[in-house]
Amino acid sequence: MPRTFVICKPDAVERGLVGEIIARIERKGLTLSRAELRTIDRDTAGIHYQEHDGKPFFEDLIKFVTRSPAMLMVVEGPDDAGDEIYAVVRNLMGATNPATAAPGTIRGDFGLMVTENLVHGSDSHESAEREINIFFPGI
Repeated sequence: MPRTFVICKPDAVERGLVGEIIARIERKGLTLSRAELRTIDRDTAGIHYQEHDGKPFFEDLIKFVTRSPAMLMVVEGPDDAGDEIYAVVRNLMGATNPATAAPGTIRGDFGLMVTENLVHGSDSHESAEREINIFFPGI
């Protein structure tokens, strides 16, 4: 089955939005094959966000994603959805900046600021496999 990786970030957990986010994913016809509420440690966060290492916002990003539990999920779609299942999830999420995210998307309906934008979703099939291996090695 095609799959992708999603994080309900700490702000989503703190605001009680995980159920709503999962419901939207499931109503789209996708399923969770793996999910775990976990506080992400600094080393894992650094590996996950390594492409941002050295950028001015890197430390704030690490502090945010490690501050409290996040819901980590492997999301699957039907076989005929193909490897672009990540794009389906990213459309559900909406634009990175909640101020410009369309109504009806997760960020458009619930997001308040770009630095705490509720969800992360893989941006390609390759990124999804990389991220799944970081958070759920061996599956």
